[in-house]
Amino acid sequence: MLLVVDANRIFSALLSKGKVFSVFLVNKLRNKFEFKAPEFLLYEIGRHLGEIVERSKLPSGEVAKVFRFVKEEMEFIPFNEFNKFAGEAEQIAPHSKDVQYFALALSLNGAIWSDEVTFKEQSRVKVFNTDEVRALLRSNLGAAI
Repeated sequence: MLLVVDANRIFSALLSKGKVFSVFLVNKLRNKFEFKAPEFLLYEIGRHLGEIVERSKLPSGEVAKVFRFVKEEMEFIPFNEFNKFAGEAEQIAPHSKDVQYFALALSLNGAIWSDEVTFKEQSRVKVFNTDEVRALLRSNLGAAI
């Protein structure tokens, strides 16, 4: 299943190695999800990296390791590969900052992984929160994650 990953899911993994990180870790073994993100997500993370390191429960070296791991589990797609869906995405995205996630999901006929409640207020793109993504992983695992 293809999932477009919201930046806040990456921020969450970098702040603590909790539920979000466990999804990436278990998926590395299970290969159930294909994680994609707009390339600009890398810019967003870079822009907030100092704040992330300050707020993280992890030592800065561990934040860097987690980021490398998560980054390796994802494919980053340049905007020019999905920009023709931007107009449609503008109509369904709750905020202008979210247009690229919706445009990418539309272009790939995929879903979005986000805990942003407002993402589910539209019916064009399926949106899964972290607990739902974990449940999908568990459905074939037979063990709790």
